[in-house]
Amino acid sequence: MSATIAGSTWLNDPQLQKLLAVLNADGGEARIAGGAVRNALLGEPVADVDIATTNLPDETVRRAEAAGFKTVPTGAEHGTITVIAGGKPFEVTTLRADVETDGRRAKVVFGSDWKADAERRDFTINALYALADGSVIDLVGGLTDLESRTLRFIGDAETRIREDYLRILRFFRFFAWYGKGRPDAEGLKACARLKDGIARLSAERVWSELKRLLGAPDPSRALLWMRQAGVLTAALPESEKWGIDAIHALVRAENDLGWKADPLLRLEAIVPPDAARMKTLGDRLRLANVETDRLVQWAATAKVEPVVTEGELAKRLYRGNVEAFGDRLRLDLASARGRAEQDDKALIEAGGYFRLLSFTGKWQKPDFPLRGGDLAPHGVEGAALGSLLKALEGEWVDSGFALTRDALLERAAERLKV
Repeated sequence: MSATIAGSTWLNDPQLQKLLAVLNADGGEARIAGGAVRNALLGEPVADVDIATTNLPDETVRRAEAAGFKTVPTGAEHGTITVIAGGKPFEVTTLRADVETDGRRAKVVFGSDWKADAERRDFTINALYALADGSVIDLVGGLTDLESRTLRFIGDAETRIREDYLRILRFFRFFAWYGKGRPDAEGLKACARLKDGIARLSAERVWSELKRLLGAPDPSRALLWMRQAGVLTAALPESEKWGIDAIHALVRAENDLGWKADPLLRLEAIVPPDAARMKTLGDRLRLANVETDRLVQWAATAKVEPVVTEGELAKRLYRGNVEAFGDRLRLDLASARGRAEQDDKALIEAGGYFRLLSFTGKWQKPDFPLRGGDLAPHGVEGAALGSLLKALEGEWVDSGFALTRDALLERAAERLKV
């Protein structure tokens, strides 16, 4: 089976072609490898272009720098040199084979055997190469699998997984992005058998894969198979007793309402709204502080009923976290829309949530009209001043932000007389 990516605009970049020519000179050989070839064949965007070469790392550096390119030894011990060509980074990696692995990292030896290099990769669709003219080279059956959208481990699935247990999560992540139908049976069974190996991975690697999976156009099928294989519980135990049904309605709402795919919102759809557990989840997976805070704030925010008035919601927004309310409303709107076909009440609820979400998106927090200096003439200061301001602010919010500055000053004077 033959194929070409010659029509890809990025392949014809003069700087990329110059780099390939330099690496292919004097007995060396270089090919575009992996994801760039896969995505080009699928008509998907290509973000990064990786290059495989028979040149040893030091030779890659020598050739690239002699051609005027900048080099960075980002992973020289594993054969990877980043070459900056025309302001763009290209990872250039020497062909290699694993000689020892502990399921997390591998010791490698460099070589010049393209088939051996292909066979050490994870999935057939990720082991495609392309020459500088766009001709695609397939050494492991990747083109056939790409055509049928089958995600398949190269060789024995268990062997590939034992080399790096992250490949369990990558199996489902790539299935979410590129697979169709059912996952490959042997791969699925191997992931189920070896799922305990996920515990050996660093938290950062686990979250990186989960986040990429949750960012797929529709991760619901992959999550379903992860659940059935026990992999989702191994990677995300918080989801075990909560269920993943809500993800289906959320994806439909995203498509229908034009919402951007949001991995954190999708995560919220499959875990319980428990602030303490969300803090534990964030710490365990070492999420960024802003990510953990978002989960905790969402979980700590009370549910908003669809019949709430906009005036009442404005008070809650002022006192709470606007992003968290937005997350709550999106999830409730998606859920109601998902039930609306069989439940007229849910259709009405969906209308209410849509109204409140629209209001939340436009709402701007008003400024409290009093400052500490406004109460200075009354001689109040310190903790008493803070307490008084807080009480007056509460009354102002309860009034629907209607109390004027003068009215608040009158109330302050009355309180101080007591």
